[in-house]
Amino acid sequence: MAYVITQPCCNDATCIAVCPVDCIRPTPDDPLFTTAEMLYIDPGSCIDCGACADACPVEAIFPEDALTEPNARYQTINAEYFERYPLEFEEPSTPNRPAVVPARDVPWRVAIVGSGPAACYAAQDLVTQGGQSVEVEMFDRLPTPWGLVRAGVSPDHPGTKGVTDIFRATVANPSFQFHLNVEIGKHLTHEELMAHHHAVVYAVGASSDRRLGVPGEELPGSHAATDFVAWYNGHPDYAGLQFDLTGERAVIVGNGNVALDVARILVSDPDNLAGTDIADHALAALRRSHIREVVVIGRRGPAQAAYTNPELIALGHLKGVDVLVDPADAELDQYSRVRVEDPDADPQMVLKATVAQEFSQGTPSPGNRRIVLRYLASPIAVLGEERAEGLEIVHNALVESADGTLRAQPTDKTETITTNLVLRSIGYRGTPVPGIPFDDARGTIPNEKGRVIDPRTGEPVTGVYTAGWIKRGPSGVIGTNRKCAQDTVAQIHDDLTTGHLTRTVKGRQDLRDLIRERQPDVVNTQGWAAIDEAERRLGKQSGRPRAKFTDISSMLDAALGAEAGAARR
Repeated sequence: MAYVITQPCCNDATCIAVCPVDCIRPTPDDPLFTTAEMLYIDPGSCIDCGACADACPVEAIFPEDALTEPNARYQTINAEYFERYPLEFEEPSTPNRPAVVPARDVPWRVAIVGSGPAACYAAQDLVTQGGQSVEVEMFDRLPTPWGLVRAGVSPDHPGTKGVTDIFRATVANPSFQFHLNVEIGKHLTHEELMAHHHAVVYAVGASSDRRLGVPGEELPGSHAATDFVAWYNGHPDYAGLQFDLTGERAVIVGNGNVALDVARILVSDPDNLAGTDIADHALAALRRSHIREVVVIGRRGPAQAAYTNPELIALGHLKGVDVLVDPADAELDQYSRVRVEDPDADPQMVLKATVAQEFSQGTPSPGNRRIVLRYLASPIAVLGEERAEGLEIVHNALVESADGTLRAQPTDKTETITTNLVLRSIGYRGTPVPGIPFDDARGTIPNEKGRVIDPRTGEPVTGVYTAGWIKRGPSGVIGTNRKCAQDTVAQIHDDLTTGHLTRTVKGRQDLRDLIRERQPDVVNTQGWAAIDEAERRLGKQSGRPRAKFTDISSMLDAALGAEAGAARR
């Protein structure tokens, strides 16, 4: 009996490290890792020891005889990966970085700006390898950590949120300290960070969204899907937003995983969401919602869709929800057919086309809500006078470019979809950090393997690094950030060992004094623990994993105590 990796897989690769027979692929050193939707276990080599399942931070690994019906397909998916990429064993390469940070009497000091997965993986590496030779200070402008794991992962994916459990040892290490509710550029400058640290890592993610660039996009009722996600996840900056759910149809432009998350939340039974950590205000609004249909629009065909197969497959197991695809949309165009039928075709692309064709053969069930997947269409205008009343789209055809890539080309056929809620979901985008170089075209910090580059000179900015989406753009899944962070930390190690970071800096107590002066409401590691405990306690009262605080004041009351909160107000 073999173990099987299923949908929640986060690509963290912890399972690879503990597998005694090395039968999990792709590994972080494999070029396929950067584009892999998930990891896979070779059924012919697995010895049924269960080490991978025990180590998995998101509970995605099960023995094949324990697979539930929604996960049954993954037994075949795991096996087919190794049919295409037979398991090969190679001698492990020699690490290109030291096993530990160079020891010294006065600790090396590293600041990490951001507290999402990339930031935490970087901290984990530094603390684990540095021991008492490193002090890591982590900053976030919110009183709570974890970035998009807290504010972006869908509430009906609780297993995925469990990845934060692997950071508990790092947070508890005396070498590590949180400085939450502290904004760089407001409470502290980049220059002040540099005065207190040998290295500063910017892992601030990509908090903005990309625009459609079509007329009517600014009409009420037209929103960024990222705002909607932050709203239902209880992000304090978005908790006060209002979304019109009085119509029967919503339209989502874009077909990545965020689009599928939003579609799923809009049509899910609120009673099923009531047992999650969804924000109370969002659950109340969804209970009043009239939406029965969500149309998800992608500019290219089903084989080129941006979502991952695990998220697509999961749609088919939603209770009371039909997933519909027009057979004409599922029929592959000549260019896609050639690629899918090629024996060397990308299996991820083939599976996307296959699942879309399966959905196209289904029929609606009376009384069910529905998700309609539309392909080869692009928005050309949000229609309406005072608010959104519809979306005009143009039908596309796929055209092969000179370099062999497929691009969507508009035809002369247009269509109007009636709706009063349009959500654009065409990607996250990074925003500039005060005092740090920024590539506005890509929405990232210019860098080489994590070393920040001064675009004027083309040379590294001494002591300044980056990791995560602000480094590479919004790509990959949670675990992809582990390899990304490791690569950045490797550059810090190299610079430490070669003497590039030997300048004298101020210590931890000096930093604490400065922060207290600038931001008396700073939330430290103990403060976050108090918030966490309070949210879990409130959640337990209603049978939920946690009940999130959705305003800064409540967070600070929990972190600093009611008396301090009263004095603050």
